[in-house]
Amino acid sequence: MAGYVILGRWTGQGIQNVKEGPKRLKAVKSAFKEKGIRTESFHLTFGRYDFVMIVEADSDEGLASALLSVVSQGNASTETLRAFNEEEYRAIVKGI
Repeated sequence: MAGYVILGRWTGQGIQNVKEGPKRLKAVKSAFKEKGIRTESFHLTFGRYDFVMIVEADSDEGLASALLSVVSQGNASTETLRAFNEEEYRAIVKGI
């Protein structure tokens, strides 16, 4: 499985209903799980982003589909980064 870092910001709608956030997070994790995406962790953050999620997915397409489904609800916008673990990093660097 490939690793990803999801950087998220709440929209006006999302922050207005922030008390519903824990229920929304549970629903997101459930939707991800149904698509074979494993949520490693969720973090509330200060600064430019409101939250960070670390996930693993079988494919970029599967994660994209799941994220589009989630953000289409209007509570958050996301930026997603492909994250290479240490073993992958070492293999990449070895090939240089």
